[in-house]
Amino acid sequence: MKEEGFRDLRIVDNFYQTSAFFPMPTILAGTVSENGMTNLGSYSLCFPYYIAGKDYYAMLLECRNSSNTAQNILRNKKVSLNFIPDDKKYFREAVRLGFPGDTTEEKMKDCLFTLSPSKIDGSRPKIVQEAFQVFECTWDDSLENAFEDKAGRLEGYDPPYRSFNGITSKFGAHFILKIDKIWMKGKYYNTIINGVTAGGFPPVPVDYGYRDSTNFWYSRFRRPLSEKIQAKEGDVNSVIYAAERIDPEVKFTREACGKLTKIPRVFLKAALTQMVDIAKKEGITTIDEQALTIINDKRREEKKKK
Repeated sequence: MKEEGFRDLRIVDNFYQTSAFFPMPTILAGTVSENGMTNLGSYSLCFPYYIAGKDYYAMLLECRNSSNTAQNILRNKKVSLNFIPDDKKYFREAVRLGFPGDTTEEKMKDCLFTLSPSKIDGSRPKIVQEAFQVFECTWDDSLENAFEDKAGRLEGYDPPYRSFNGITSKFGAHFILKIDKIWMKGKYYNTIINGVTAGGFPPVPVDYGYRDSTNFWYSRFRRPLSEKIQAKEGDVNSVIYAAERIDPEVKFTREACGKLTKIPRVFLKAALTQMVDIAKKEGITTIDEQALTIINDKRREEKKKK
């Protein structure tokens, strides 16, 4: 059968679901309502935003600015992002929690999920015990002076609008959420720290959104497949060249550099810099193979603390 060619599809509002097939996460955003109750809202438009090179790491959450979630964020800035595992009853409940118009009292009255206090402090939204990971976050309202945006406008906001943080359109909002803590269930924590295996992945559902005015669609989790990275090993001389330019007080032996040739070139300087910083703390002035083992152990310890 001959494969069909591409066709021009009209781009319309909510294009990610009406004009495309776009895989997304399934997240319950926890916020604190005016009466102090934790409100859970279902979201898929939630993605990593600041991932490196900033003073903090952040997520981007997009939502209706009249939603309970948006109004609560505008009011007190605290959010828990609860990643729920693949379970049909959980997804059914997420669809229910995502229906607009219900008050916090109405939607949370018979909520299926178990809520427990924040692991940071009691003023924050509670977290979902069934989640496989939770990000506790704080909205950075200093960006674009978004602190000027206030809760209370449920019929839509008037311009001017912000470009990327706060009220971004009559009915839309974007929130840059600083990640304060990442909490992970033990099995998956061990997978990340001790080595990734297919059996150690959480069962993550993939959401395709509200597509046909009748159903939400998602795909069930299946065992992940791995594919070896076809990494190009760098020349030991290029590693030596980079290592000699990190810090004049710390030297790398040729043998140690030979063990670092598999580090991708784009990450090499950052890795060498971290090694030199650890070496200085440990009083090491020459990084040979033995010192490299010590330094790599320290790097793993630092990763566990983060």
